[in-house]
Amino acid sequence: MSEMVLIPGGTFRMGSAEFYPEEQPVHERRVEPFRIARHEVTNAKFDAFVAATGYVTVAERPLDAALFPELSDDERQPGAMVFARTTGPVDLADWRNWWRWVSGADWRHPEGPDTDLIGRMDRPVVQIAYEDAVAYAAWKGLRLPTEAEYEFAARGGVDGARFAWGDEPYPDGKARANSWLGRFPYDNRGRFGATVAPVGSYPANGYGLYDLIGNVWEWTSDYYAPRHVVPGQTPVDAGARPSLLGAASAEPGSAIPRRVLKGGSYLCSPEYCLRFRPAARSPQAEDTATTHIGFRCAADA
Repeated sequence: MSEMVLIPGGTFRMGSAEFYPEEQPVHERRVEPFRIARHEVTNAKFDAFVAATGYVTVAERPLDAALFPELSDDERQPGAMVFARTTGPVDLADWRNWWRWVSGADWRHPEGPDTDLIGRMDRPVVQIAYEDAVAYAAWKGLRLPTEAEYEFAARGGVDGARFAWGDEPYPDGKARANSWLGRFPYDNRGRFGATVAPVGSYPANGYGLYDLIGNVWEWTSDYYAPRHVVPGQTPVDAGARPSLLGAASAEPGSAIPRRVLKGGSYLCSPEYCLRFRPAARSPQAEDTATTHIGFRCAADA
């Protein structure tokens, strides 16, 4: 199979008015033809990139003292965010109940220094910050998809449906993507449990693309705004205030820009995060890497 798939482009209804406010407003969006990778970038492919270039990911570098002067030298050591399944029910309003900062966690050691990639080379690379994804794409002569391109591709030609496969999350009682099955964040009865699945483990969509829904959240090139930025309109958030997020810089003392993540992940659950849908979107600081964020590449047609 070809790694890159040509998507014909067209006009579709972007967003949703049924679930979360950041997915609004639903509007008509035109996407020009483009190419997008059939799968997420795997550990094997990212390993080849690092071997060829010597690239060091954001999670492998110490935190910048100028950006984090309040932290000690020990606290600025390389590391990343790691999902930690709980032993029972917890307050779902506080994400700190299941996320931990782990020193030594990076793409080679996804859950911390005592873990590795043995048996995982065909799984999506995780612990990837925005800069890392851009660097890999540039090495391949590619780019990251825009938010609109990602959503158009994720729909697979099914315009307006809640999910990529229709209006029900689990048609015929079966999961069509790697998402959380059971009580979050302690009881997962899914096919792969609380972790990423090998690419292509679930059926392809109408465009022959895999895992655009579930498995890992994926970086797009768009800056995040709390409401959709409709072409020709000034972006506003839920309080009708002009959005300044797109103008944020990464200079010391300023906010770290946030980009749009799309697709949901293996941690998405109907009772907590019903975001394994094409319209779903999430903000992520460019410098943050976690165990459920990866990416795929795109290119102009």
